[in-house]
Amino acid sequence: MDLVPALDEPLKKVLGPPTAKVMAEHLGLHTVGDLLHHYPRRYEERGQLTHLADLPMDEHVTVVAMVADARLHSFASAKAPRGKGQRLEVTITDGSGRLQLVFFGNGVHKPHKELLPGTRAMFAGKVSVFNRRLQLAHPAYELLRDDSEEAVESWAGALIPLYPATAKLESWKIGKAIQTVLPSAQEAVDPLPESLREGRGLVPLPEALLKIHRPHTKADIEDARARLKWDEAFVLQVALARRRHADAQLPAVARRPAPDGLLTAFDARLPFTLTEGQQQVSREIFADLATEHPMHRLLQGEVGSGKTMVALRAMLAVVDAGGQAAMLAPTEVLAQQHHRSIVEMMGELAEGGMLGGAEHATKVVLLTGSMGAAARRQALLDLVTGEAGIVIGTHALIEDKVQFHDLGLVVVDEQHRFGVEQRDALRGKGKQPPHLLVMTATPIPRTVAMTVFGDLETSVLDQLPAGRSPIASHVVPAADKPHFLARAWQRVREEVENGHQAYVVCPRIGDEEDDPKKGKAKSPEDEAEKRPPLAVLDVAEQLAKGPLQGLSVEVLHGRMHPDDKDAVMRRFAAGDTDVLVATTVIEVGVNVPNATAMVIMDADRFGVSQLHQLRGRVGRGSAPGLCLLVTEMPEASPARQRLGAVASTLDGFELSRIDLEQRREGDVLGQAQSGARTSLRMLAVIEDEEIIAEARQEAAALVERDPELTGLPGLRTALDALLDEEREQYLEKG
Repeated sequence: MDLVPALDEPLKKVLGPPTAKVMAEHLGLHTVGDLLHHYPRRYEERGQLTHLADLPMDEHVTVVAMVADARLHSFASAKAPRGKGQRLEVTITDGSGRLQLVFFGNGVHKPHKELLPGTRAMFAGKVSVFNRRLQLAHPAYELLRDDSEEAVESWAGALIPLYPATAKLESWKIGKAIQTVLPSAQEAVDPLPESLREGRGLVPLPEALLKIHRPHTKADIEDARARLKWDEAFVLQVALARRRHADAQLPAVARRPAPDGLLTAFDARLPFTLTEGQQQVSREIFADLATEHPMHRLLQGEVGSGKTMVALRAMLAVVDAGGQAAMLAPTEVLAQQHHRSIVEMMGELAEGGMLGGAEHATKVVLLTGSMGAAARRQALLDLVTGEAGIVIGTHALIEDKVQFHDLGLVVVDEQHRFGVEQRDALRGKGKQPPHLLVMTATPIPRTVAMTVFGDLETSVLDQLPAGRSPIASHVVPAADKPHFLARAWQRVREEVENGHQAYVVCPRIGDEEDDPKKGKAKSPEDEAEKRPPLAVLDVAEQLAKGPLQGLSVEVLHGRMHPDDKDAVMRRFAAGDTDVLVATTVIEVGVNVPNATAMVIMDADRFGVSQLHQLRGRVGRGSAPGLCLLVTEMPEASPARQRLGAVASTLDGFELSRIDLEQRREGDVLGQAQSGARTSLRMLAVIEDEEIIAEARQEAAALVERDPELTGLPGLRTALDALLDEEREQYLEKG
């Protein structure tokens, strides 16, 4: 397949090695085609200035503003002891606010001559705070001389594109580089089938690239965006449709549970009835398991909606049908907990081959990296002989040494921690591809599910089992109202006095010796702005000596030895510990119904879905839960608004929408797509719901007609660019 030569040209040939090196290292751009797809973040209009009032801290920004005044000061310093040091302070304004620019030493001469009051220019730099005021130190700048014909031409008329930039390469330099390669856009091969493009009234790709980089009107930008969004949605959906198509061709062993076997015996033991939702989802899963090609299903459920029960019944059905089931958990703590709770739920049905085991019983084994050699050897033996019907483990299950007698079902817990490759490695363990069930407790809006997990069918559990209690959530503004924090600790004591337990969650462990930032002395303002996040070890000590004196307080974090972690969890589960101070290791799957209160310190340092997950650890019993989100962020800040949103709703789907609107979706897709370069540049998953849904239909129809995409060389090129080689192989493996 010949790639388009002009777009495949390496940037170092076109722009010269130094610029090309920065583009490759900092922006991941290697070819002319890559650069053409580096779209402007936004556009400046002449006469309409960036709002200096809402500059983000610590980010590289580009602003268009006018110089209000410029003053040269001299000062004494170690390098210039006799008062010969020079500092140029320039104030710029855009009508919405003012911003200080500062230049030092020899760097003052050029700006001192050029940045005269009344001059308009573009400035780029990193926003920092000095003396409580925002400033740009040594910004790069480009004068906007409206009279010069060439300047107007180079800024492409009325709209100035501003590109995602880095400290090493300002937006206008990227703009100039793009002007150099723009003629090559004529040779871009269109990935969209002609009929689709014309049917939807989309402009051809070369025209879209020209309009996105050199628009003359806002309508140009709209045309280009509409077209480029379709490209992204369609190419991604074709990749997913091809995967679904390939999966549907694979053979699998149909697994139907025996009429009076293990599953029937298990259901008879249950002390409660399944919810309507659990029964419905179980029916969907059993129907998939009974087919001759592998099930690929995503099971989404609110925290505590009973996903584990549904997954366990699916595993028992497969064991009933003579196969084995493996459950993959992201952490050892979680694997141990799943193992404990599954063995408890199954009782004598989990004692296969042992005295006192029931007649249909099987063995349930645990396999983690930190197990002793003897226990590990026994577990591996039970798997290869088929003695163990169910295995629960961490990544250790994926290792080459692990062999199964007949692997029929893989259950992956907490999808977003497992890349596509890991799912694949485990699926390779079956004689034929096993069925796959992926569980996630972070509810995913429908569009994201279609985009990230588009190769999986989706089932949703949205009702909570009976006996679950509501959780009250409140924001505790520790800086504005310190007495609220004192009251929070009082509430924890009250819960403990009533026979309950509590969690305190912190962002850090606190035993980090090698923190590279420690060495630098900072101004007191910096310290206040950016103190390190609170740490488990410090907070536990302060609480035990202070507000929670007399209660039993223990710590739990990821760097503890697995046996110690397990011991702490057991003591907490048994009710011997009143308060557990932990990192987010408790985020997933920890189940202690007697724990009713949770205090999350520095809550603004966690993401929305993480807070929702953490909160789901309380209110698991019959007593109501309480979750307190402690923050020092000021009331108007976005962080506080985010916490307010979490406190105001228990609906995980609603929160996941808020979360996505606040983060760029690229983050979500980037990590879920196992780090491939599929981060969307133009498509916004939440806003472009319709485009994604339509693209999915078009893609499915196209792949059904022509799975090899024989007549569409442009689409094949685009697919190759989307799926780097590793993922291409992955798709081929199915």
